[in-house]
Amino acid sequence: MSNEVAIVGVGLHPFGRFGDKPALEMGADAIMLALDDAGLEWGDIEIAFGGSSGVSSPDSVTGMIGLTGIPFTRVSNACATSASAVRQAATAIRVGDAEIALAVGMDKHERGAFTGAPSSMAMPDWYGENGQFVTTKFFGMKASRYCETNNISHETLARVAAKAYRNGALNPNAFRRNPMEIEDILNSTMLNYPLTQYMFCSPDEGAAAVVLARADIAERYTDKPVYLRASEVHTRRYGAYEVHASWAAMEENDAPTVYAARAAFAKAGITPKDVDVIQLQDTDAGAEIIHMAECGFCEDGEQEKLLADGATEITGPLPINTDGGLIANGEPIGASGMRQVHEIVRQLRGEAGERQVGGNPQIGFAQVYGAPGVAAASIFSR
Repeated sequence: MSNEVAIVGVGLHPFGRFGDKPALEMGADAIMLALDDAGLEWGDIEIAFGGSSGVSSPDSVTGMIGLTGIPFTRVSNACATSASAVRQAATAIRVGDAEIALAVGMDKHERGAFTGAPSSMAMPDWYGENGQFVTTKFFGMKASRYCETNNISHETLARVAAKAYRNGALNPNAFRRNPMEIEDILNSTMLNYPLTQYMFCSPDEGAAAVVLARADIAERYTDKPVYLRASEVHTRRYGAYEVHASWAAMEENDAPTVYAARAAFAKAGITPKDVDVIQLQDTDAGAEIIHMAECGFCEDGEQEKLLADGATEITGPLPINTDGGLIANGEPIGASGMRQVHEIVRQLRGEAGERQVGGNPQIGFAQVYGAPGVAAASIFSR
């Protein structure tokens, strides 16, 4: 039995706002696109995992595409939901439960920042009553602290967002497809200092799906298999400065992204310098800046020059979020990580159109991070 796993099909329902269309229907559309991409039928899928924040029973999608009796498990793991679903599908293949598996992510969110009951994250009620249980507050605090400590300017934050909108304009599936100038981003409404309105992503709607197969049979379904070299998920450790905490430890520890990325690179047997195309969680512009260093693509503070020099552009040596990332696509939580996988697969196949990274990319990296402190890092190769 082969222990390696390949991605043989990907499908993406556009991200944005789609009126009364249910998330389950978007999920069904994404599944059918992924199956078509792999040249497979729904009946060929032996096991499935469905990621969602808002859909309580993602397996209900089988009522739209076929009641075949397969095992179907819901996955919910904050913004790492779809990365976790892909990991579970790959694990099912590696342990011999299936030769062909599918992961799907779907969600449909209301407008406005994510919030909820503090008790859902083991927090005291007063944390919400005084207005702190809002993710944008944490993102602003973390970005402010990081930028002050590492001499990152507000203009560099705006450069991240401007890049996202430029790339989103090249992506027919993106939510925000209008480029914005750096000055307009800087001068937009300040929401949580130092982050302005257009430095944040928006909760929205969408779905994505991935078909995986045992690596030794992958070429039955595609002549361009993309191999999942590593998929690591880590939660926060004591001392990490993470979303929604009413206290801080005296001694600091690295963020879970650091541990997830290190573990992924170790498992894949490569280093950050080997990566050709990158997807990072850019819930806000500061997050992309921070995650560049946490994943090992630069040292703290080097982002200022890298962004000014255009290093993270599609044409640069460190192309990040070539499809516009979360800032341009928005974030339907259950689907966001699989959107990253969709883009990485398209890039490694050479199918990204106007967004295509040059030089025949061979290795891709994707990272997601969610409250209250869970991160996933995945590595893909041709």
